[in-house]
Amino acid sequence: MIYVTRLDGSELVVNADLIETVEQRPDTVISLTTGHKLVVQQSVAEIIERVIAYRQRIANRKAEPSELGAER
Repeated sequence: MIYVTRLDGSELVVNADLIETVEQRPDTVISLTTGHKLVVQQSVAEIIERVIAYRQRIANRKAEPSELGAER
């Protein structure tokens, strides 16, 4: 799960496993495998970094089981 911010400033958590594409148009649009689209303040690069960090934490969860929170 990763934290993202909508254009109105509200924060939400996205299941990183459901992200299909992330586009800059010029706002960043996250398309989910469910068909939903989210327009967020973060750049494409920030979304990618958050997903990578989240996946790294999941991969290391056996070593650090208490650190499975969402990435900011």
